[in-house]
This record gives sequence, structure tokens and C-alpha cells, in this order.
Amino acid sequence: RKAFLLLETEKEVFNFLKDLCTPAELTALAERWLICQALNDGLSYREIHTKVGASLTTIGRVARFLKDERYRGYATLLQKLANKK
Repeated sequence: RKAFLLLETEKEVFNFLKDLCTPAELTALAERWLICQALNDGLSYREIHTKVGASLTTIGRVARFLKDERYRGYATLLQKLANKK
């Protein structure tokens, strides 16, 4: 976890993730983030499925973590991005 905090640029994060994750894992991470943003924008599961191509199961999992889980990782990043606008 602390390794991420040491990265200073977008390129460093990108390169670290490329080393750390397989292409399929990177695709899954990107898909989940797109789902999170779409849910935050108020899109329905069906709209997200059509737009992103994700399974309804994956969409439901992201929705659960966004709304119900205590970690608040998605919500924290969404809030930080909103504050930057």
C-alpha cells in the first residue's frame, strides 16, 4: 500500500501498474472505475452494461462497494475529483 504513496507522477503510477498487473487485471481495474463513475452519474445497470460492456454481476459488485462497504475507496476518490473541478 505504501508504495503507491511514493509515486509522484501519472507516468510513475502507470509504469508501476503495468509491472504489477497483467493486461487482463489492468482492463478489469479500468472497467470497474468506469462503472463507478457511471453509477455516480446516475446511470442504470442496463445503461452501464450497454456503455461499458461489463456484466451485471460486476456492476452490482462495484455498486455494493460504492454504496455499502465501509472502505469508501471509490467514494473518496470521486469526492476528491469533484473537489478539483
